[in-house]
Order: sequence, then structure tokens, then C-alpha cells
Amino acid sequence: MYDRLLDPTLRDQVVRRVSRRKLEEYISEGEGLTIEFKRYFTSGEKIAKEMIALANTKGGVIIFGVDDDGSIVGIHSEKSELEEIEHTSKFLCDPPVDVHCDVIRIDSRNDIVVVTIPESADKPHTLVEYDASGERKKVINPQGYVRVGSKSLHASDEVMKVMRGRRKDAPPLEIAFGHNEKALFAYLHKYERITVDEFADLVNISKHRASKILVDLVRAGSVLIHTIEMREFYTLAP
Repeated sequence: MYDRLLDPTLRDQVVRRVSRRKLEEYISEGEGLTIEFKRYFTSGEKIAKEMIALANTKGGVIIFGVDDDGSIVGIHSEKSELEEIEHTSKFLCDPPVDVHCDVIRIDSRNDIVVVTIPESADKPHTLVEYDASGERKKVINPQGYVRVGSKSLHASDEVMKVMRGRRKDAPPLEIAFGHNEKALFAYLHKYERITVDEFADLVNISKHRASKILVDLVRAGSVLIHTIEMREFYTLAP
């Protein structure tokens, strides 16, 4: 089956990472934080967003040939899917997203392609954009994505800063616990959660400064950041 792949590098990627039984487990579990179903490869930009979100969060799988409701429909040409997947992971994601592909035969005409994406050590990954001539656009703030439940959503500025701050090449964290931080901890002990805007109002500082303090505290492990229904808030770390 794998000899039909055109590109030898793609053939090398197709390994038995996912068994038929494991595939059945994924389908039974349904879409969620680490599982995304795709009937077929739609557009490079849409698939890149899913790849980026998984790599930026906890990793997971994108399964091509399965409908949103878990129905197995299969794909007729796994070689074209694999080529699109490789191109998308390399040229629409910055830095490129690491993907591992497995082709599972369903019947004599249909396959399912399971793309395994590990959680990345090179976060944040962002979407690469191209103009009409095919030239890569120079974007000041390229867009990143994260996985929230079964959806891939835009990553906020704070989430992007936290991911950058956790990279190996990030500058050392310098943080001081002063009046603003003490007021924040007191508020969280009483009310449990706070947003950037609420923190800025609480201690009468700019939203920019409030955001930086919260990001630094997340990096320090003192505070946790949460995203629910596209709304972010912060809580004390356990």
C-alpha cells in the first residue's frame, strides 16, 4: 500500500504509529482537545490552523476520512492527501509543525489518514500568509492558534507571550512581588478568578502593564491562565 506514495520522504513518514484498534478508539472518543476529524483535506490555511493549534496545546491527531459525527467515509487518494499535509506543515506553519502520518486501509478503495502531531517544544507556531503572487507576506504579529475543547481558536496576546516566555531561548524571568501582585493575590484568594481588564482596574494601571504582570506570573508558575468560550481569565496556581 505504501509503495503508491510518490515522495520517498513521505513514505518514510508512514509508520505504524496508529493501529486499527487505536483508530477505533479515537473515533469512539469523538472530537475534543486532542482529536480533530476531517472528511477530506479542505484548504491549506484551514488545516494549518488545526496543526498549529494542536502543536501549541497538547498535541493530538487530525483524522482525514472521518466526518464530524464520527462516520467513516474514507478518502480515495491518500498520496495527494499526504502531499498536501506535508506542504501545509512545512510552508504554512512557522516554525514548521512536526507531523507523522499513518495510512489505514478501510476497504479496497478507501483509506483513512491519521496525522499525529506532538506537543511542540518550539511554541508558538503561527500561520504563514502569502499574497496573490505567491510571495510570503511580512506580518508584524502573525496569528497563532490554540486548542480549546474541540475548537481551534485564535491565541490571545497573553497566551502568545506565555508560550514565547517558555521557550529555551527566552530571556531569564525577572519578577518582583510588590503592591500590585499582593493586591492580585488577595483578590484571587477571595474571588478565585480575574481578567486582564479587571486587574488593571483593581490596581489602577494600564491594560498593557496588567497583561505583562499576569504573563510573568504565569511563567513563574504562580498563576494559571484559562480560556473558555474565547474569554480568558486567571486563577491562582494550586
